[in-house]
Amino acid sequence: MPRHELYNDDGDAERELCPRCGDSFLAQHDDRQHCGKCGYTEWE
Repeated sequence: MPRHELYNDDGDAERELCPRCGDSFLAQHDDRQHCGKCGYTEWE
């Protein structure tokens, strides 16, 4: 998915940004959100 599709018309991110990196989006998985850059993971 292109990065510009992750923002709404107001310029706000539609996906959660990584709290550790700050510049990467968290990938949505069935049981977690994961940052591919630093490896940060939030389990649901």
